[in-house]
Amino acid sequence: MSFSPILLFHICAGTAGVLSGFVAVSLRKGSRGHRMAGNVFFTAMFCLGASGAVLGFMKSQPTNVLAGILTCYLVTTARVTARRRHEETRSFDFGALLVALAVAIGYVIFGLAAARSQTGLRDGVPAAMLFVMGSVALLAALGDVRMLVRGGVSGAQRLGRHLWRMCFALFIAAASVFLARQRLFPAILRQTGTLYLLSFLPLMLMIFWLIRVRVANAYKKMSLPSSGRPATGLMPTEAVGDRARTA
Repeated sequence: MSFSPILLFHICAGTAGVLSGFVAVSLRKGSRGHRMAGNVFFTAMFCLGASGAVLGFMKSQPTNVLAGILTCYLVTTARVTARRRHEETRSFDFGALLVALAVAIGYVIFGLAAARSQTGLRDGVPAAMLFVMGSVALLAALGDVRMLVRGGVSGAQRLGRHLWRMCFALFIAAASVFLARQRLFPAILRQTGTLYLLSFLPLMLMIFWLIRVRVANAYKKMSLPSSGRPATGLMPTEAVGDRARTA
């Protein structure tokens, strides 16, 4: 089996993205290992999304172009959010909002086209999945609007924005590897549901970390005395966010 250079690059980027992503979400947030894995994850996922968009364009598969753009958008906005120390917005955020809205509209258009077709598919993707991806892009766009209106995000909101975008990008990569390429794996992995577990594990980890961030933030507020300083040794959420500056 022969592979074009860009396809081989796409496969390598996806493999590196999945491996580094699982390592990053497993390590303590803000640790040196987490930052290193996060940097590798961002680079690999951006390369994965960009090469996927190019491949989709070459094969006349617009839904794959949208998936590649959405992946690049998610990891880039997540990285920018984590690296900002203060509440602020820049021109980049307005551009990112337009990208998310364009992707959402594109998914809705192709989802409707797939739903009206005889096969219910577009580029091999079911209409329901296209609507789900469009909803995610719309949700991200609404988050961008909220951030722009408020003049930035901080604390639990900043960390949560970083976490869910990175984790959903990891889900896209994991599903592309473990669900879309099931024939490449041993039969025992397919029969035991291991591939489904690996595909949806990023979403489960995303829920876990988002709940943990919210609970930690609520506990921090409850423990604040009148002086404004934590009554316990719990690290404030904003400090956690600063230490979690990673890809």
